[in-house]
Amino acid sequence: MGRKTDRDEALHLTCLSLTAAAFLVSLPAAAGAGAKESHTRPRAVVELFTSQGCTSCPPADEMLREMAERDDVVALAYHVTYWDYLGWRDTLATVDNTARQQDYSRAFGERSVYTPQAIINGRQQMNGAKRNHIEASISQLDNAQDGLSVPVRLSYDDGALTIQTEAYPHPVDQVQIVLVYFNPTTRVEITRGRDNGRQFTYVNSVSRFHTVGMWSGERTRLEIPLSEITRKGAGGCAVLLQEMREGGLPGAILGAAILEPPR
Repeated sequence: MGRKTDRDEALHLTCLSLTAAAFLVSLPAAAGAGAKESHTRPRAVVELFTSQGCTSCPPADEMLREMAERDDVVALAYHVTYWDYLGWRDTLATVDNTARQQDYSRAFGERSVYTPQAIINGRQQMNGAKRNHIEASISQLDNAQDGLSVPVRLSYDDGALTIQTEAYPHPVDQVQIVLVYFNPTTRVEITRGRDNGRQFTYVNSVSRFHTVGMWSGERTRLEIPLSEITRKGAGGCAVLLQEMREGGLPGAILGAAILEPPR
């Protein structure tokens, strides 16, 4: 497991303030491909922080690939930048992804970051290569307590992405609706660094994300033009409801939905 200390972060990490997380929604490359709507309610969001320069990460990347095929899991891969100095610049990493992991680290009271790291529903952290621990954590989730307690429905038609949520029975404060863009499948051949000569296929790698609104806990409907989404150049996007802790740090994820792209 690769780990970064505070000293390493000061040398190799650019820290930005983020207030987002992600829920999976794949969209068409252009509007007019036909209506589509999400139907399943997932139990968990698995956010994996990984790097192409980390020799401990391939088992975690494979874990995420299998999680992405499950109907009850929303799986997202955030490639980070701080191992780039080892000789291979991660082709999918962004400073925003790195900063999101830093924000989670602060939220959990940790002094360092590491790869591979998995975050479950914004509430639990664990080694992303320990598949059994992740699966056990998901199986023990109670949607009413630590799971995805807010139903979220996603659909697109007539040139718009529509996000709909049900009401929440408890008061909420500082909950954001975040839109995340990702690449469903990316094949990478690594030619330098510790994994030199190896080829990997990465799934659901996050390319960018931003907040599209605040959520008050009431039943909500929000429409976003597909033209605003498709011009980002990503193969899909994700939506989530996530609580923000003091200082804008990411907290619990309250609801999610997944929508496959049209075939």
